[in-house]
Amino acid sequence: MKATHDILVETRAALPALAASKDRKNTALLKIADRLVSEEEAILAANRLDVEAAREKYGDVMIDRLTLTTQRIRGMADGVCDVAALPDPEGRVIRRVERPNGLVIEKTSVPLGVVAIIYESRPNVTSDAACLALKSGNAVVLRGGREAFRSNEAIVRAIRLGLEDAGLPGALVGFIEDTDHRSADELMRAVGLIDLLIPRGGANLIRRCKDNAKVPCIETGTGICHVYVDASADLEQALAIIENAKTSRPSVCNAEEVLLVHRDVAAEFLPRLRERLVTERAAKGVTPVELRLDERAAKIIDGTHAGPDDFDTEFLDYILAVKIVDGVEEAIAHIAAHSTGHSDAILTENDANAAKFTSSVDSAAVYVNCSTRFTDGGEFGLGCEMGISTQKLHARGPMGLEELNTYKYIIRGTGQIR
Repeated sequence: MKATHDILVETRAALPALAASKDRKNTALLKIADRLVSEEEAILAANRLDVEAAREKYGDVMIDRLTLTTQRIRGMADGVCDVAALPDPEGRVIRRVERPNGLVIEKTSVPLGVVAIIYESRPNVTSDAACLALKSGNAVVLRGGREAFRSNEAIVRAIRLGLEDAGLPGALVGFIEDTDHRSADELMRAVGLIDLLIPRGGANLIRRCKDNAKVPCIETGTGICHVYVDASADLEQALAIIENAKTSRPSVCNAEEVLLVHRDVAAEFLPRLRERLVTERAAKGVTPVELRLDERAAKIIDGTHAGPDDFDTEFLDYILAVKIVDGVEEAIAHIAAHSTGHSDAILTENDANAAKFTSSVDSAAVYVNCSTRFTDGGEFGLGCEMGISTQKLHARGPMGLEELNTYKYIIRGTGQIR
């Protein structure tokens, strides 16, 4: 097993080759997409071993996060091609100023350098992170979880083959072989070797990075996402949105975890909700949603009584906490107290309430009459995302190519002195 420090040194050393070959970035991405497809059998074989080992420890929802299929690998390859087709942020002039003394000052987009990402469970993140980093002019260091080690290793092998096919060093994509906590800790302390660290995983991982990182770090991922059903909401539309937000893929960070319902529609809406998410799903043979109800909601429908932590939990499962509120102001206050700043939605036909909600809710993505599941780089037109930032500096929401660049000032003169 190669030492983490050695991998970081190799990746850093490969960076000048990318800077000297900017015109080859798109070619490399297309070669990587080809290799993901041509190496599909090897990737699937590795993934089967990971899934088989994980079944002893994880439930069906987490197994779904880990599992690769032909369709998902082709989706990964398509995502790489989508990123190749996007405008290149590197070298873009963000702002140009000509001063009275003749100096021309250009604020210019430049890569960060070496970007490291620590992530869990989802092997598709391996290709997403690599292609976004390379397109934006960065080298990348990947540190996945042990549950997906074989899958990630096979994907990285395909990516490096694609880079070499394009005449670029495979070391531009570093892969940490040590899945123990010590390797994550080493990334957090790798000052001078890593320019940005992105933790993409559960609350514990993100907290460790916030508390211990010596390198710049972006907080991402944890999503206690809310949907508020206003008194004026189209209730049939609301049922469809909530079902999608909760059940389409409950293991991801943009899935709904909390439902807030206006008291004026609760008596009509909650029985219909229970029918849709519990009774009908059970009849279809798919997993019903466990409704964890506050005191007022429990008087209207059957479910589990909500515990003290249920409105502060990212379930990542078929569980939904439900609370009745007296109006949009209480919904906003509840979200302010319990949200992780990821994605929150209002379902309403009242324009004033929609405006109040969108201006007052301080989250990276705020929705009106649509599902929180759209918080995604692909859905936002970014190709894919490096992660979803829930902080405000320097990136917020899905992180695409622009967020993987910083800027510098380039000043041109004709002999001016001060």
